[in-house]
Amino acid sequence: MFAVRDEDAALDVVQDAMLKLTEKYADKPPGELPMLFQRILQNTIHDHFRRQKVRNTWTTLLSAFGKGDEKDDDYDPLETLAAKSDSNATTDPAKQFEQAQIVGIIEQALVRLPPRQREAFLLRYWEELDVAEAAATMGCSEGSVKTHCSRAVHALAEMLQSKGLRL
Repeated sequence: MFAVRDEDAALDVVQDAMLKLTEKYADKPPGELPMLFQRILQNTIHDHFRRQKVRNTWTTLLSAFGKGDEKDDDYDPLETLAAKSDSNATTDPAKQFEQAQIVGIIEQALVRLPPRQREAFLLRYWEELDVAEAAATMGCSEGSVKTHCSRAVHALAEMLQSKGLRL
């Protein structure tokens, strides 16, 4: 209580120290436990102050977003930030679940592709490399990349259609 100057925080610190003692040193003789507990308690107090310092730094930085003249204790500066337009933050949970299922099906289909087709497809359409960059990365000709990509697209389309999925 004297070290942290807050009763609730002091109880949390002591509880954390006791848990650490029982987790790490349960097999030690009872005579050694008081000294071990004191050292663990001191380290836990130091950890408390380190966490508090980091928390205070972020609170100060985020408070720069400002409350203005509001005196609301429930103010959350993250609520003032707009979500990216391409984020899924505004979509409803049913759509998010459906999208997650579709992505899972596509990932399963990608795994079933031959390695070179998968590599060409991912380089071209996932990593957005042009044909020349993909060819240099794969160590093959540009025509080979085009062939692998074409075959991958047709194979993926066929696998996805068999699952009843049309993109």
